[in-house]
Amino acid sequence: MKIHKPAKRTREITSFIVMDVLEKIHEMESKGINVIHMEIGEPDFQTPECVKKAITKALDKNETNYTHSLGDINLRKAICKYYKNKYNVDVDLERVIITSGTSPAMLILFAALINPEDEIIISDPYYACYPNFIKFNKGIPVTVPVYENQGFQYTPDAIKEKISKNTKAIFINSPSNPTGNIMPKKRMAEIISLAKQNNIFIISDEIYHGLVYKGKEHSALEFTDNAFVLNGFSKLFAMTGLRLGYLIAPKEFIRPLQVLQQNFFISGNSVVQIAGIAALEHSEKETLNMKTKYNERRKYMIKRLRQMGFGITIEPEGAFYIFANAKHISMDSYALAFDILEKAHVGVTPGIDFGINGEGYIRFSYANSMKNLEKGLNRIEKYLSKL
Repeated sequence: MKIHKPAKRTREITSFIVMDVLEKIHEMESKGINVIHMEIGEPDFQTPECVKKAITKALDKNETNYTHSLGDINLRKAICKYYKNKYNVDVDLERVIITSGTSPAMLILFAALINPEDEIIISDPYYACYPNFIKFNKGIPVTVPVYENQGFQYTPDAIKEKISKNTKAIFINSPSNPTGNIMPKKRMAEIISLAKQNNIFIISDEIYHGLVYKGKEHSALEFTDNAFVLNGFSKLFAMTGLRLGYLIAPKEFIRPLQVLQQNFFISGNSVVQIAGIAALEHSEKETLNMKTKYNERRKYMIKRLRQMGFGITIEPEGAFYIFANAKHISMDSYALAFDILEKAHVGVTPGIDFGINGEGYIRFSYANSMKNLEKGLNRIEKYLSKL
């Protein structure tokens, strides 16, 4: 009798380890164990009031039909205005596609961009899901190691060594997950210039834009139109569960992307798209409050982690993560993270989730209250004292 297995491409996808950690925490919490969350990248703040009111109003007005497959035209206009005000770049309305979160945007992006064996250059460490999106679409992720003493930054020379005849794009992510570091303007310009010289695309994940505490983030669109820009509302606007993202793409890709959207997703959520307009236009006071509190937590976490012996050579200036060197404790970050969870009841993410070059590191998220962060770090300090 023939044994049927799931498709090979699905069996080759690795698990998202932070979700394994989170699910283990849920098991522990169901047994009454109190666990402090420092593993997940989810804002602990309430969704802005203007967003909630916009959703209620949209429902009252029965705004629950399909939208245009590219997205609500008013939201697309608001995104264009946002990029003009923030980065002084002109984005054509027809280049914007609204999606149900940034992950679907990434899925259709790679489906439209990659032919079998095309290569996408990514840094290592990287956001854990990047390679799986690329491989699922029959592409090849090509990693460039980045290092703590350089702020985990790409160098154009290191990227240049990895460019081949099959290279389709260079992927950048600033502020970065997992490191929280920001790519300087000059470095971004150099990398985008390298892409232009080799006639390859830039893919820029800008989901953590707005969550910057020192310096300034820059959009790839400041330097080139030959870029795919991923962004969304989950992080800056604390709208994770509402699933709203978008993709800005070169014009020649819009129709293929639209066809994929029509077939796979039809359109984004109509009510949430209306809420997205409110977020862009009316939530500045609340997002500034979030940023202020994140920055207080960032400073506190860096100080405490250093006191405990974790290595932080260059302080992260964006997102809500600290990627700390724990090699003096263990070179098995997976085992260490789960040991901390079991014995200290604190959830953290092992560096190996983010690539081979992340081994020996632990990612700490400060998307939690100061009270909980203090409690969690006290538990870790006690755990370390017993090693």
